[in-house]
Amino acid sequence: MSFFNKLFSREKKESLDQGLQKTKESFLSKIGRAIAGKSTVDAEVLDNLEEALIGADVGVETTVKIINRIEERVSKDKYMNTSELNRILQEEVAALLVDAPDSGFRDFATPSGKKPYVIMVVGVNGVGKTTTIGKLAYNFKKAGKSVLLGAADTFRAAAVDQLTIWSDRVGVPIVKQQMGSDPGAVAFDTVQSGVARDVDVIIIDTAGRLHNKIHLMEELSKIKRVMNKIIPDAPHEVLLVLDGSTGQNALEQARQFTAATEVTSLAITKLDGTAKGGVVLAIANQFKIPVKYIGIGEKMEDLQVFDRTEFVDSLFSVK
Repeated sequence: MSFFNKLFSREKKESLDQGLQKTKESFLSKIGRAIAGKSTVDAEVLDNLEEALIGADVGVETTVKIINRIEERVSKDKYMNTSELNRILQEEVAALLVDAPDSGFRDFATPSGKKPYVIMVVGVNGVGKTTTIGKLAYNFKKAGKSVLLGAADTFRAAAVDQLTIWSDRVGVPIVKQQMGSDPGAVAFDTVQSGVARDVDVIIIDTAGRLHNKIHLMEELSKIKRVMNKIIPDAPHEVLLVLDGSTGQNALEQARQFTAATEVTSLAITKLDGTAKGGVVLAIANQFKIPVKYIGIGEKMEDLQVFDRTEFVDSLFSVK
């Protein structure tokens, strides 16, 4: 059994390395240029490094925090050479992610005593929200959990159709109503049905409109209230899906949604097609909300439970 666990872990690590390849190449090349030809870490090196981090979509606030930590270490050893800087930077980035909260769960486990475990998924249209729900359903099912989907994004007919396709593909049931139906009613029916079926996990899709934040807040609050009538502490998780390829726009979406509702975890998608994976560091650091899942490819297995240590290792490893 341990052999297969190790094999699976190795396969996941290889997928992570491959998925972060574009970000890694961009990130390491920027850092390489920042310290090229330097024999010691001076103000110019730190300025160049700061520029490289911001260019990698790590964000200003998070970059300043990293630079300050490095400056503090350099001040204790003024003759530290730049060959050590990559190691120090890796350590500080890892420390920064360790400072952010951890989801506490691995390999699509759910907390004991929470059955059904209800996840409400939020995010703007186009970020890969429906695809993420489908991949979550697949991975929970693969982990031995029974899953029920709820199509509470009734604003777009395409959203219900897409979720139905994923329901068929993964082989899990779905609760849906016609377009324009009350999202709260769909959520209520889904939770009621999930309890009756004794399922392990309920995943509920919601509309992704940000043009009217007040309306969004009211709608999400209503969905929560109707779920509470059946399961008092539902939803157990509010998962915000963000598109990593949009860089700093993902940060702005996180600000909007965290202002509109209580987000408890994050999924960052499309990291395989972008050099902007540094935004994961910015989001994890600024919002103090755990990054729980990352999307690093098209396959259903390519939605991974986020591992901070492995992420940093993949980002800095030279292979």
